[in-house]
Amino acid sequence: MTTLNATIHAPNRLQICAILATSAELEFKLIREHLDVSDSVVSKHLKVLEESGYIQLKKRAEFGRSRTWVALTSEGRKALSSHVKALKAIIADAV
Repeated sequence: MTTLNATIHAPNRLQICAILATSAELEFKLIREHLDVSDSVVSKHLKVLEESGYIQLKKRAEFGRSRTWVALTSEGRKALSSHVKALKAIIADAV
């Protein structure tokens, strides 16, 4: 049986992984707006995901400003997929 991934399971981190799974990469600002939380909250969650090897952060200078781009790694995609399977199994057992 697949088990839940404690790193991904936190609601904001799960949302981050889910939206990153739909794109090659997203800008930090878009993630923050999607979650409707402060920069510091997003930064903390991204740090946890980065330390786990689930995301990759890249800084790029655009229009004279440094912007952070976030991408889900292949390891992150596998972890998210496994976590979703575990959630589906829990739900299937409940109904």
